[in-house]
Amino acid sequence: MNDTVEIQTPALDAAAIAALAEQLNQLLRLRTFPIGMKLFEDLDEMARVPGLRRPAAGRTFSTCQLVTQARIAGFTLGITQENVPALSNCGGVLGFNEPSDLYLSGRKMEGVWFENREAAAAHQAQMPRVPAGRYHGMVASPLRSARLDPPDICLFYGNPAQMILFINGLQWRSYRRYDFSITGESACADSWGRALKTKEVSLSIPCYAERRYGGVADDEMLMACAPHDLQRAVTGLQGLSKAGLRYPIMPYGPQADPGEGMSRSYAGKQ
Repeated sequence: MNDTVEIQTPALDAAAIAALAEQLNQLLRLRTFPIGMKLFEDLDEMARVPGLRRPAAGRTFSTCQLVTQARIAGFTLGITQENVPALSNCGGVLGFNEPSDLYLSGRKMEGVWFENREAAAAHQAQMPRVPAGRYHGMVASPLRSARLDPPDICLFYGNPAQMILFINGLQWRSYRRYDFSITGESACADSWGRALKTKEVSLSIPCYAERRYGGVADDEMLMACAPHDLQRAVTGLQGLSKAGLRYPIMPYGPQADPGEGMSRSYAGKQ
């Protein structure tokens, strides 16, 4: 007889997630707002999100541009398939549509991102995407506004030092080794695409398009995770901070004897 009892993690509401976002800001000193992202099956339900903005009629954006409007301008922005390039990966990654044969065959990126059509088609075939057909809208909004109750995933941009400390926070109480995917171009598939599809913690190196059109800075990476993982990481970051492991990381100096610093950071209990 199996006596194992599964422990359910209580759901976090929007106010609790907003508080976590503020703590994350204090711990990692982020440059832009952490945001939430939520997919909607029902567009009437999406329309009831407080403070919702919609792109002007006839305007289309790449998804990374829309995310940037939320994380820098602080907009609560709702989109549908009509707001992104038709039958593209911008809608395909979110599950609004299946990308057209122009993309899936590799013709779109042949001779540009890939030398040949076979490589370009393999790139499309291996890209993480939310399965098409269920969702018709998405809202991105700063977590601090508590307008998504709750978001499906939480996202924030940061530099590599901030990201490794966040991962250390995830590992602080209950260790696991993380593996992340690298699609290359169309890296949004590795962040919000993978996290929305699997609810797994997803770290990405933003691609050329995210930097050119979404305004992502050279030193920025993107983390996406479910709300309960944000909570776990913030708890871990607080524990690390009490142990003296904080952001920004004070450089010890490459020519200094590391013994004193090592004794504080790695010695543990004797």
